Amino acid sequence: MSAELVTRGRFSAPVATTDVRSDWSARGYDCHPFTDPPGQTWRDFVHDTNEVVTVVEGRLELTVGDDVVTADPGDEVFIPRGAVHTVRNIHTGTTRWLFGYD
Repeated sequence: MSAELVTRGRFSAPVATTDVRSDWSARGYDCHPFTDPPGQTWRDFVHDTNEVVTVVEGRLELTVGDDVVTADPGDEVFIPRGAVHTVRNIHTGTTRWLFGYD
């Protein structure tokens, strides 16, 4: 399943939040910014909506169910509704990312 979760390079680097927001809005998603320090981990979330995540700067590791994927700037990760997921900043610096729900 992990190949189905990530769209590599969906957005061109440098990633413009306005481009992501416009794309996601057209697909029925909202768009929210987030910033994490190195090593920050958000564990075991579950939502009743689908979620998308795009890295603006840095690098994330996402565990979605049993799949582990990494996301670099411009990559988009799809997290299906009901999936237990964890997000971790694996970059040596701050990671800025966007998330949205449908």
